[in-house]
Amino acid sequence: MNARSEPAGTEPDSTVRPPLLREFLLVAGLFLVYKLGRRLADGHTSDAFRDAHRVWHLERTVHLPSETDVQSALLHGDALVHLANTYYATVHFPATVAFLVWLYLRRPAHYVRARRVLALVTSAALVLTFTFPLAPPRMLSGTGLLDTARIYGPSVYGPPARDHLSNQFAAMPSLHFGWALMVAVGLIAATRSRWRWLWLLHPLVTLAVIVGTANHYWLDSIVATALLVTALALIPAPHRTAGPRNAGTARLRLLPQDTALAGPAR
Repeated sequence: MNARSEPAGTEPDSTVRPPLLREFLLVAGLFLVYKLGRRLADGHTSDAFRDAHRVWHLERTVHLPSETDVQSALLHGDALVHLANTYYATVHFPATVAFLVWLYLRRPAHYVRARRVLALVTSAALVLTFTFPLAPPRMLSGTGLLDTARIYGPSVYGPPARDHLSNQFAAMPSLHFGWALMVAVGLIAATRSRWRWLWLLHPLVTLAVIVGTANHYWLDSIVATALLVTALALIPAPHRTAGPRNAGTARLRLLPQDTALAGPAR
């Protein structure tokens, strides 16, 4: 899946590229604000477990597939579950950064939209962290789910009481899935390769990983998808410019009309 592979004749993005230092400071600042906000929203342990039981029972009421079935598939082999834990720990953030860097360098107009969409989705997620604290399914007793990262490794989280880098009671929504889906949508929109739809494998694999490792509920991904769809609807897509191939086609379509206006040949 190479985002650079495009049919000949596709015109490069001619949008003026935003200043690099400004963009770096803006993206880094947004990320730090989000991380700080998650930390400030920490400490609602009883509410987080109460909401977790509500989410679990709601999913069973509406007959969503059980997270335990996905985890059972991962537990068929130690190598598979270890790979899933590694994917969860190492792919999410670097993949999103690489996506933004590529868009910035090759598709500035798409970059601006993607950055705005990600900022809006992440801001909405921060609001949900304050209003709806949620313990992940790996912490919920009575579900049969295991904390695969703690048992098989690698793990990005320590015991919640001693983890000062993250808020583990912020499972809703899943930014792992929301960002992965934005990466796929953004690359599909910004490229022309016939293989570009394979980018959807990234959010699909991410969904299997976050559910199978018991870090998120199905509902976390559903809410993340709803936030992303809303953000995409609110922030318009960049206008597409016609490439040389399209311009040539347009000229060919005008030829019969031009001939008719010129009258019969003499």
